[in-house]
Amino acid sequence: MKVGTLLIHNGHETDKTLGIPTGALGTPIYQTSTFEQGDFFKSGKTQEFDYARSGNPTRKALEETIAALEGGARGYAFSSGIAAVSSALGIFAAGDHVVAAEDIYGGSYRMFNTFYKRWGLEYTAVDASDPDNIKKALKFNTKALFLETPSNPLLKITDLRACLDIARSAGLVTIVDNTFMTPYLQRPLALGADIVIHSATKFLGGHSDVISGLAVTRTEELGKRLYAVQNGFGAVPGPWDCWIVQRGIKTLKVRLEAQQDAAMRLALWLKEQPNVEAVYYPGLAEHPGRAVHLAQADGAGAVLSFKTRTIEQARRFLAKTRLAAAAVSLGGVETIASYPVRMSHAAIPPAERARLGVTDTLVRISAGIEDADDLIADFSQALE
Repeated sequence: MKVGTLLIHNGHETDKTLGIPTGALGTPIYQTSTFEQGDFFKSGKTQEFDYARSGNPTRKALEETIAALEGGARGYAFSSGIAAVSSALGIFAAGDHVVAAEDIYGGSYRMFNTFYKRWGLEYTAVDASDPDNIKKALKFNTKALFLETPSNPLLKITDLRACLDIARSAGLVTIVDNTFMTPYLQRPLALGADIVIHSATKFLGGHSDVISGLAVTRTEELGKRLYAVQNGFGAVPGPWDCWIVQRGIKTLKVRLEAQQDAAMRLALWLKEQPNVEAVYYPGLAEHPGRAVHLAQADGAGAVLSFKTRTIEQARRFLAKTRLAAAAVSLGGVETIASYPVRMSHAAIPPAERARLGVTDTLVRISAGIEDADDLIADFSQALE
């Protein structure tokens, strides 16, 4: 099946969570913290569910769905996207070294440079758009490669095949944040990645009404290692949040196709505006790495960024937009305009942000499903 069909028909199109075919077109919300285990004491038979931190039927349905969509062996749900990142890094030990793309989500940057740094996990950031930089960063204790493509917020493209080949030769575990693309547009496991991560808060949930994270492992062995962190660390979502994400996934195809079309319209229009200095979007013919991106993904996605000519113009745009919410996050049905230096990338020191090109003139847009003509009219008055 194509992914658009798999979003609906993935083994959970009707309720089979407890092996009882009720025919319900949806997984029930098992709102419970614990499960009665009397049968064990009567017969000695173990059961799948005992305590909801360790597993829940609603969560299981979501985890099996994302595993099917990414083509992996095991899927895991977490309380947020950064909880998924933290838990994936939790399979490593003090003294291990991770090579990571330098242009990543600010929360991931903060996790590397504060939380795990204190625990002795070494980290080197490189410009992953050139695979040779990864080779040069490898050390005797390098255990993992962490990538994000397109990157956040400048949409830099990483050649996944080339980078994953390097990692495989070095015996590394490769982790790819696939939040921007979703499995509808990009499937890193099929290209050789070992773990794929999502902030399900974004496109998978799709309605700006839930916080959740997901991870999928390519093998059962890695799945067992990640489950040990999930169960031990305990950053798991409740059943209601799992149900919301599961519902959102069903409409991913229609939402993302509409959002991607709007993003392309906006990018082409922004290119022609006198107050716009640069536009970053993989769908543009001149975007660096576009050919590489389209060779590993099925579309350009719904996120773009642009730089105004002055700081005042960027801030005035965010103050004057009527249809785009000036807010943190992305991937909802509404268009969101964010200001990375004060929002998603505020944790990165100013000098490092400037080196990466995350300037005070940069605005990131997550296109919604509004009519593109209305968005262009709104952006026009905001950029005047």
